[in-house]
Amino acid sequence: MTQKILEQGYTQNRELSWLQFNARVLAEAEDENVPLLERFKFLAIFTSNLDEFFMIRVGSLCDMAAVDKEHTDSKSGLTAKEQLHLIYKAVEPLYARRDAAFSDVDSKLSAIGLRRLTMDSLAPDEQKYIKRYFKDIIAPVLSPQIVDSHHPFPHLEGKVLHIAALLSHKKTERLGLLPVPASLPPVVFLPETPSRYILTEDILLAYADHVFEMYDVLEKTVLCVTRNADIQVDDETFGVEGGDFRKKMEKLLRQRRRMAVVRVEINRPISDHFKEHFRSRFEVSDAQIFLSRTAPLKLGYAFSLGEHLPEKKRAFLSDAPFTPQQPAMLSAGQSLLKAALQRDILLSYPYESMEPFLQMIREAANDPAVLAIRITIYRLASKAKLVEYLCAAAENGKDVTALIELRARFDEQNNIDWSERMEEAGCKIIYGFEDYKVHSKICLITRRERGAVRHITQVGTGNYNEKTAKQYTDVSLITADERIGQDAGAFFNNMALGNLSGRYSRLFVAPTSLKNNILALMDEQIAKGKDGYILLKFNSLTDIDVIAKLREASCAGVTVEMIVRGICCLLPGVPGHTENITVTSIVGRFLEHSRIYVFGRGDEEKMYISSADLMTRNTERRVEIACPIDDPAVRTRLHDILYAMQHDTVKARVLQPDGTYCKKPAVQDPICAQDLLMQQAIENARKQAAQPAPHPGFLEKIRKWFSGS
Repeated sequence: MTQKILEQGYTQNRELSWLQFNARVLAEAEDENVPLLERFKFLAIFTSNLDEFFMIRVGSLCDMAAVDKEHTDSKSGLTAKEQLHLIYKAVEPLYARRDAAFSDVDSKLSAIGLRRLTMDSLAPDEQKYIKRYFKDIIAPVLSPQIVDSHHPFPHLEGKVLHIAALLSHKKTERLGLLPVPASLPPVVFLPETPSRYILTEDILLAYADHVFEMYDVLEKTVLCVTRNADIQVDDETFGVEGGDFRKKMEKLLRQRRRMAVVRVEINRPISDHFKEHFRSRFEVSDAQIFLSRTAPLKLGYAFSLGEHLPEKKRAFLSDAPFTPQQPAMLSAGQSLLKAALQRDILLSYPYESMEPFLQMIREAANDPAVLAIRITIYRLASKAKLVEYLCAAAENGKDVTALIELRARFDEQNNIDWSERMEEAGCKIIYGFEDYKVHSKICLITRRERGAVRHITQVGTGNYNEKTAKQYTDVSLITADERIGQDAGAFFNNMALGNLSGRYSRLFVAPTSLKNNILALMDEQIAKGKDGYILLKFNSLTDIDVIAKLREASCAGVTVEMIVRGICCLLPGVPGHTENITVTSIVGRFLEHSRIYVFGRGDEEKMYISSADLMTRNTERRVEIACPIDDPAVRTRLHDILYAMQHDTVKARVLQPDGTYCKKPAVQDPICAQDLLMQQAIENARKQAAQPAPHPGFLEKIRKWFSGS
């Protein structure tokens, strides 16, 4: 099938598609309609995204190119080596675009008073201050090193800035290395004018001659290496006879720090002779060495830069502040736990607050009727109230089980730490499977009421992360539907037993039933021909079987609308194949993250929310869940979200048959989906605030009296 698909020409390479996504992030930094400080943040996000891309995707391809030279990508027919060549070629102009965007933003910020300085642009009194700062603060924590026959080349940690200098002494050349200490702030603000600042690496670069004072400094640059971070957890790692999996993950994380270099970044042009040191030491090609002429190699400081401006000026240069609102389907002060026993409720982040869900867990921890709480955890905030409430539940005698995925990339250590905390509190901790990450988002609360057991199930599209719930768009269903509750209970039992082959009546669960059920739902629409309809919102599409089925749907006349934030290996609008498919991407203030699947229209419509993207890794190599949406009110709310996305004319970009993205035509009354949904959330919260709080019933009052609450 792969060869046939390649010949038909309606697919594209995954990695190049991802670079197109990051280019759309960069476009937000280039957009003059975006406030300046937000443009700066988009530059930082673009940079961080690219870092992770090289660490994981390029790292994986480098490994593949070394061990399986003949293996080809199923969507483009390219070998790993060919993909790397095209990646390096595509990334280089992105560096140039970032430089241009940074120069524009930096100059405009400077014009309004937030000025980044160089050593040459410091006033005399500022030079004196920086000199003292270097002597008193920086110099005591420096660890310079030269490389020669007596001093071997040190290990350079990935994504740590270094000053690299080509040195000469008695006609002998050496390499000097000076890591920028992690204990130092990324920028130094001048005391008399706190909106004027200089980057710490620029100070070190200027003082490199002083640090290496016994040498002649021939050339110098800021250097940063990116290492392969695609650690693989093999069967041996998970072996039941080998001890604690948590300890083995900690060992793997230490190994990650020493993996091969896949990219070298420098901040100024250098001679080929100097560059040869990097080529030989890191075993990289010229194509893997990238020059950033104006933009700093690390831009994380962008997120706090506005704090050094007066409040009014900062507000003018930033997005209007937004606070997640009271959920539209929950009255102010109403218990989500009790409300969910009466009707299905949908929470929509970040437009609505995650706090009611957290309070539901807190309430369950103290509710005598609650017997057990079970939850899957993929990513948590560094400070997580959820964990504290789960620990409190365990300490209160509830049966608390948490399935924690320790392989959540770059959150491994955080999850290890939280698992230890929960275990100490009495929670039962289980981990994922040897070949399958558990990426599902499900929580089950089991209560005993009047001698009968009832379940309240939460199924969501996003993580239980209190920080990202304010930044990512996700939806969360809370339901007392017993069929879903029974499925959820069976799911957790199967996870505890290591059973991936469980059967469920309402939930779709990968890797066994989710993909097949989605394909079957598409087949139902294919059978309707031109009356068929498929609407999908998700983050990435790579699964070749899903792609082939979508093409089949298009050829049958089915209208297929997809809202795909990132990777899309299917090309829409290709004659004879995908004419009836449209693909829209939205990159805006919040990261689009929700997954919503709709099949059919009207009374025949079937709707699901899911943790799964339509990527092979999700459909075949992860534990994912899709949950049906039956409640009409919840369906309406989800359609409101989808409608806003479909009619966005500000942030929406439409994928073309050649793989490029274009803006929608300008209209008289433009719609920005995220702005619209924020406004709707504010209006809904006002309506809820105007409604009287529900009065507790007589029995509830009696219970509170006796419980002392």
